[in-house]
Amino acid sequence: MRHFKLTQYRLRFFIIILLMVGIFFRFFNLDRKVYWHDETFTSLRISGYTVNEVKQQIFNGRIIGKESFAKFQSLSTSKDLIDTIKSLEVEDPQHPPLYYIIARFWVGIFGNSVTAIRSLSALISLLIFPSIYWLCRELFRTQLWLSEIAIALMAISPIQLVYAQEAREYILWVVTILLCSASLLRAIRLESIHWKLSVLNWGIYAITLTISLYTFLFSGFVAIAHGIYLIITAKFRLNRTFRAYLVASIVGFLAFTFWILVVITNFLQFDSSIAWTKTEYPLEILIKSWLLQLSRILLDLNFGFENPLTYVITPIFLILITYSIYFLCRTTSYKIWLFIIILILIPALPLVLPDLIFGGIRSLAERYLLPSYLGIQLAIIYLLATQLNNKSVVNRRIWQIIMGIVIICGLVSYGVNSQAETWWSKVISYDNPQVAKIINQAAHPVLISDASGINYGNVFSLSYLLQPKVKFQLVKDQTIPNIPDIFTDIFLLNPPDRWRFQIESTYNHTKLVVYSNNHYLLWKLVTIKNN
Repeated sequence: MRHFKLTQYRLRFFIIILLMVGIFFRFFNLDRKVYWHDETFTSLRISGYTVNEVKQQIFNGRIIGKESFAKFQSLSTSKDLIDTIKSLEVEDPQHPPLYYIIARFWVGIFGNSVTAIRSLSALISLLIFPSIYWLCRELFRTQLWLSEIAIALMAISPIQLVYAQEAREYILWVVTILLCSASLLRAIRLESIHWKLSVLNWGIYAITLTISLYTFLFSGFVAIAHGIYLIITAKFRLNRTFRAYLVASIVGFLAFTFWILVVITNFLQFDSSIAWTKTEYPLEILIKSWLLQLSRILLDLNFGFENPLTYVITPIFLILITYSIYFLCRTTSYKIWLFIIILILIPALPLVLPDLIFGGIRSLAERYLLPSYLGIQLAIIYLLATQLNNKSVVNRRIWQIIMGIVIICGLVSYGVNSQAETWWSKVISYDNPQVAKIINQAAHPVLISDASGINYGNVFSLSYLLQPKVKFQLVKDQTIPNIPDIFTDIFLLNPPDRWRFQIESTYNHTKLVVYSNNHYLLWKLVTIKNN
């Protein structure tokens, strides 16, 4: 007994240490990584301006400095909260307004610096710890230590750190998924005790579901997963618990009616904002990417499949994840494993199946799969926590080593992540730091771009990295810019071929590719020397 108490004390102390480390890294070097394309849109929405207003005011061919972008990345006395909501309605209905409303108030208090706005996500991420504790207590009723170990493992989870340091709504979405799921399990558990308590608990579920829906649209998939879980556990009968779920979920969706109407009204804009998901990749690339995404749950060193080490790491973690799910199904009651399996599958299938059938890359956006990642993490947490008390001393030692490796992987991932200038999650802005370094080396540079494709957001992203000496000449509809002679270096950002040829011909210049990678082509115009 004394040995058991000492072991408990050591374990709890170790959990506290990991929690402190996790909290520290969430707030460490918040401004180091590039403020990428999508984050600049967060600031734009907070400001209350629309893309069309920006295009009218600065995409007009005039020479401007980086200070011209600040107006559209900070609060303005001419725009209020209603403008923030309206800008989302008309241009970005795929993003419900809750996070942006919170962020607007946050920026109003703490300022609009990169550190300030990202610190909101870092602070919200701390709510994951009590939320995962509650969910595990509801899900694994007899495994008291499991909830505390869950906090430790979530504290050093690489995938959680990525979104805890990003000025987007996804870490808030994770919190709402955990709360919504925990409140559902609580409502089920206490449903038959007293009708007043039952109404209260299902009311809490309806509220958390509404909050989740107003955070991100894909919360609807989580609600569907909950419904499928209940109908299966009720053996496909409309029992009292399932009827209570229907009422609570209907209330939640009715409260979300306002934004549903917004999406329907602005469907064409909604469809165009997700047009990038229809890009087709070969099946081999899809499968490789899915496997890489799974490995990032446990170890994330910003590797892609161009790194040979990925082919070693990915199969190892895939085996651990597969065994975790198998062990969960073999050793728990069906009500436990079914909840986790459905949480993994249902939110993922609407993304994976269309990619397989029609083509596209919906399932390659890791942020859309966060509910499924939570389900996988729950399975891993259960495996590692239960095996720490394995009756066999040898097996217990083996699993202690495995858990130690998982913890080391998380800590190493945090260390590498904290020092990086960019990360895979920056996607179309991944190369911005390197591009900015090239432009900053020029004596009197000008960057010319239009607003097509990813250029609009990336120009804003680059404005955070470029020095004041760098000027911008942003044009509308790919018109030929009037370039002053004062500039020693003329750079073109992702220019279409026809437009680039027209500029070359007009100014008797030829092109030179100075940077090419992934989403980027940075050209430099060079004067043609006549012999």
